[in-house]
Amino acid sequence: MTPTLRDELLRMASADQDARRQLDEHPRLLDGVPEMELTASERQSLDRLQAVDAENTTRMKTIVASHGWPGHSLVGADGAQAAWLLVQHADRDLPFQRACLELLSESVQAGDADAAHEAYLTDRVLVAEGKPQLYGTQFRLAADGSWEPRPLDSPEQVDVRRRRVGLESLDEYRRRFPVR
Repeated sequence: MTPTLRDELLRMASADQDARRQLDEHPRLLDGVPEMELTASERQSLDRLQAVDAENTTRMKTIVASHGWPGHSLVGADGAQAAWLLVQHADRDLPFQRACLELLSESVQAGDADAAHEAYLTDRVLVAEGKPQLYGTQFRLAADGSWEPRPLDSPEQVDVRRRRVGLESLDEYRRRFPVR
């Protein structure tokens, strides 16, 4: 294990989560308010999040180029989770997410990464590509204020796929989303 790299990944993930928590103060951002209607405070929070994501993505590219996928053997379970989270939030670089998904899948097959992380990143990439997701991990806000999964491929099989990678049922997962 590489403790220095692990520590760096944990710091980066902490900055990622801090920026996302700041968005909680601005629920309108979840509603897709047009950028021209953002308040100064909303704009500042969104700009901070985008800056953190861009910085983390740039650094993750260097890490992945140097080390391959940062799996359990390299950075420990918590470092591997941090790496996954950072790539999960690299939405402005779909080719990078796609490349990382391939590396992550290989690590899962080798027993060095979590299948649940692969499921989440798979869905994130599929949704970004305009395709239906497999595991139901990506949700959107519905018109009535509830949360609903983005379109699913073979929805009748989603819970089978979720179980296979160690995820709770889609209904259990949906109950964790706040009612708005």
